[in-house]
Amino acid sequence: MTKRGKLGVGILGVAVLLAGALYGALQVPAVQDALFTRAVEARAGHVRTALLDDDALHIVFCGTGSPLPDAERGQACIGVFAGGRFFLIDAGGGAAEKIAALQMPIGALSGVLLTHFHSDHIAGLPNIVLQSWAQGRHEPLKVYGPAGVKQVTDGFSAAYALDSVYRTAHHGAEIMPPSGARYAPEPVPLLNDFSEAVVLEEDGLKITAFRVGHAPVDPAYGYRIDYKDRSVVFSGDTVKHPNVVRHGKGADVMVHEALAPHMVETLARGIEPRLPDTAQILRDTLTYHTSPVEAAEAANEAGAGLLVYSHVVPPLPNALARSIFLRGVSEVRPANVEIGRDGLYLKLPVNSSDIQESQW
Repeated sequence: MTKRGKLGVGILGVAVLLAGALYGALQVPAVQDALFTRAVEARAGHVRTALLDDDALHIVFCGTGSPLPDAERGQACIGVFAGGRFFLIDAGGGAAEKIAALQMPIGALSGVLLTHFHSDHIAGLPNIVLQSWAQGRHEPLKVYGPAGVKQVTDGFSAAYALDSVYRTAHHGAEIMPPSGARYAPEPVPLLNDFSEAVVLEEDGLKITAFRVGHAPVDPAYGYRIDYKDRSVVFSGDTVKHPNVVRHGKGADVMVHEALAPHMVETLARGIEPRLPDTAQILRDTLTYHTSPVEAAEAANEAGAGLLVYSHVVPPLPNALARSIFLRGVSEVRPANVEIGRDGLYLKLPVNSSDIQESQW
């Protein structure tokens, strides 16, 4: 064996010995406890409270998917921070878990703005209430939405009534007072497509609700949020609708739902021989959503700065699927288009036109 070969064997032997020693050390309870303690100190309990203090409009995408199973995207959930307040746009299944993973300060939650009452927009509400209650919210949680919001919150209250009693009994009323388990439903009446309602207006923050088209779901809402000189508009679930354009005029960011009809039709054909009813359900979704190209047209007509697709249908697991989803968009809107993803963070500083983007 050459000297180089002997050296290589020697290095390999040392590496094996070191790996063995490291493995042995990791079996020692004191070493395990020390490593676990360091991990806890580095991460546990840390939340991004700067979102509440920074003078900017912050948008955090915590759920950009749909009812379809999607390994990359959770159900509808977007956090908005401005002026020391924190609102959620919808709370689909798994929303609280996504919020925790993104270290958002859920204990400071000011309210939830529901666009409509499909299950993938409301299923996460009970865990949102529980987690924000456990992290310091003691007042009833305000939940805004179309007529029917009280029916939704009353139903959840009834279903979780015993759970709430157990938690107060176990942890004490000082830590988990009964009031924190309650909802404060706030119906927002909008009589027709030409009406709008200001949900909140104070300290430079203004939230406006407007109607969109998601029949037979009626009414369904979109929201515009203005903070000082920055703005974002959320379409909610809808066909291409003139109110999204009207209320999105000049918005810095338009968050628009998008369903790719050509992909959904392919999926329907693929499953039809085995699951004909499910195939028909998929085809039915084509009648009350907006295509990526139509959403791009709406953003253009509104003069919106950045278009972000959310409530993405179907799931897009790879670059090929994303390319198919965006087919035709570049011809309509060649720039300032993005497919939303869970963990996408947009910061809009006041007195600026800048949009700072990162991935959490």
